[in-house]
Amino acid sequence: MIHLKDISFKYKQAKEDTLKNIDLSLDEGKVLAIIGPSGGGKSTLLRVISGLEKPHSGQIHINNIHMTDTRPEKRTVGMLFQDYALFPHMTVAKNIAYGLEKGFKNKKSRINEMLELVNMTGYEKRYPHELSGGQQQRIALARALAPSPNILLLDEPFSNLDTELLVSIREELFKVINTLNITTIMVTHNIKDAELFADKTIRIENGEMKAII
Repeated sequence: MIHLKDISFKYKQAKEDTLKNIDLSLDEGKVLAIIGPSGGGKSTLLRVISGLEKPHSGQIHINNIHMTDTRPEKRTVGMLFQDYALFPHMTVAKNIAYGLEKGFKNKKSRINEMLELVNMTGYEKRYPHELSGGQQQRIALARALAPSPNILLLDEPFSNLDTELLVSIREELFKVINTLNITTIMVTHNIKDAELFADKTIRIENGEMKAII
């Protein structure tokens, strides 16, 4: 489903590459966990895959299509950001609809389908500030999944949740992922997340892929 070949990336004004010659492949329907220290390049790799950053070298193939230079909205990739990145001035329904292309047929039906998927039916007219942290995460997930992406990217999906919520929300999230059988890449600091849900785990440190578990 996704194949990265020799991916390197450097931020402007940085002294050295944030990512260094990353090679990675992941089959359809599998879950990959990326672990490693803060600042090691984990989240940057997600941004490169999503198209928010462009690699200085290397190639990205998604579903056997070369997408290294493809715009983010054309990559068939959904991303759940660490802070959820919901639009505060938009209702839940409009947040979910945001990623759907203009002219998308049956938007209302798709919104309702996503709300049902994440157990948030009836919340379509509420605003993000009226939701709990766990509810915000569910809506952010619904927005990421609404366009039917081939790949789902999760950037520290549980870091903003209270300990009491973490277990139940984590189980709900991966129940949705398993239901859809969607190829998923998750950045996490919690090795337990990787042990419980990932088919494969890699470690990235100082921009380099150090190990595959």
